[in-house]
Amino acid sequence: MKRIVLWFMSTLTVVTLLFGYHTSTSSEMADGKSSVLASPADGGATTSGTTSGTTGGTTSGSTPGTTVTVTGDSTDTRWGPVQVEITVTDGAITDVNVVDYPSGNGRDRQINAAALPILVRETLDAQSADIDMVSGATVTSDGYIGSLQSALDQAGL
Repeated sequence: MKRIVLWFMSTLTVVTLLFGYHTSTSSEMADGKSSVLASPADGGATTSGTTSGTTGGTTSGSTPGTTVTVTGDSTDTRWGPVQVEITVTDGAITDVNVVDYPSGNGRDRQINAAALPILVRETLDAQSADIDMVSGATVTSDGYIGSLQSALDQAGL
């Protein structure tokens, strides 16, 4: 009889702990800051392949203080489109914004919440599209690199 009670209490404890575990599903990081992901664009709301804006005078890359924001072409992947927007200041990539990415289900959101910040960081470090794929997010990585290369080509980098 003691064994049955012990087994029942152990099982009850494990089940309680299992259902009480909360997984992280938000894009907010532990330090309270939001991730670098943008909300996916709604069905083509973003203009693809255009220069979005310029500050500091002219659009030539030789003028000091010139900032240009370029949106790469949307790259279709197996799980959905990926589109990248870059900000270039004086010939250097200063910001990367992922405008559109697969987010149709919880698994897509989970994968991309982990993969896209890594891809953005590698882009800023490499200053090119010559970056590594993210393991577990190969399809998104392919789409990201394709759209990034398109944006770099339009920016003349």
